[in-house]
Amino acid sequence: MTRAEVYESETNGGARGHAKVLSTTPGSVRALALVGFVLIFARSTSLFAQADPASEPSVLAVAKVLPAVVNINTERVVRRTVRDPLEDFYARFFGYDRVRPRQIRQTLQSLGSGFIIDPAGYIITNQHVVERAADLKIHVTTNDEKTYNAHYIAGDDKTDLAFIKIDAKTALPFVSLDDISPNILGQTVIVVGNAVGYGSSISRGVLSAVNRNITVDDIDYKNLVQTDAAINPGNSGGPVIDISGRLVGISSAKMAFTPQGVPTQGLGFAIPADVVRDSVNRFKKIAQKQPEPKKQLATSDPSVSNAERLFGMQLQNLSQELSRALGYTEGRGVLIVAVEPDSPADEAGIERGLVIYRVGQSEVNSVKHVEDLLGPVQSGTNVTFAIGIIRASGQGRQLATLTMMAR
Repeated sequence: MTRAEVYESETNGGARGHAKVLSTTPGSVRALALVGFVLIFARSTSLFAQADPASEPSVLAVAKVLPAVVNINTERVVRRTVRDPLEDFYARFFGYDRVRPRQIRQTLQSLGSGFIIDPAGYIITNQHVVERAADLKIHVTTNDEKTYNAHYIAGDDKTDLAFIKIDAKTALPFVSLDDISPNILGQTVIVVGNAVGYGSSISRGVLSAVNRNITVDDIDYKNLVQTDAAINPGNSGGPVIDISGRLVGISSAKMAFTPQGVPTQGLGFAIPADVVRDSVNRFKKIAQKQPEPKKQLATSDPSVSNAERLFGMQLQNLSQELSRALGYTEGRGVLIVAVEPDSPADEAGIERGLVIYRVGQSEVNSVKHVEDLLGPVQSGTNVTFAIGIIRASGQGRQLATLTMMAR
């Protein structure tokens, strides 16, 4: 019998449908082993080929949490008093008591993340994302691109956590705080949020340490968890989760440099989930005691003129002395002494030193007259102005008619 005669198939005779081993040799054992290896390799290759990325635990965890993650955009208007050469000119010729301090209004914006923790629309985020909320407009964009106005409920500077709420007609997806991550060193963690303004941004790493105390941007953080997953501006307030979709913590800070100025890598920090859960329970008690926010008609700050509120212009009467000093025609118009950046007046190309001569069809020669004419104007209304310079000499007359929309 040759080595090739390892099996005698009884199927050839049609008697039985199985193979009978007649003899074994070292060569036959090697052949059997090779055949077995090929079969096992083929089967394992088939299994690998059938692996579906959509079934990965991290993918499932992100899909579970992402619908509840929101983008938080805040706007705050600040006022600054500044000096410029024109004010020095006023002071030199007319004394400081004649000069109204020039103020400009600037809109400051910040961007962060948060996540819904209750189907009624309650959201947890960082306090530093929505600080000074009484002066803020808080806009929340959900993962399905819907935008809501949010109102501030409560916050805590010590934990750097804040509680806000949006109102929706239907129940919202949320992250449960009933089952949080055990936070084991070395476990996989995923940072979800709006890194540098890019929505639905994901980064992945491990839980590097717990109970870290750090100071970043003059904020003292206590008992944080540390991760090497990338945390970038805009991630603040967003969730850090494990591969089961349970909450590990809230992204709070990234240490780019040590206190000694040494650059760092892979040092991101989050507020632990148990601290978040305790704070939310406390914030909910505060929310229960608060009355529902009432929609109120917008009221203007009495210290802000209509011209400034609607168009971003600060005005001053053109007195006889001031008109002569500037070389303008006396008794006509109102001087523009400041223009707010990015205001309707600024966008229209108006600069300080120009004069308003007409509002609508009415000639004006006092700030009070302008204010009276602008008093009934509502946001979104178009108003026509005649603005320019009419010099006393009659030469160099520059006058333009333009229309601005009240903001």
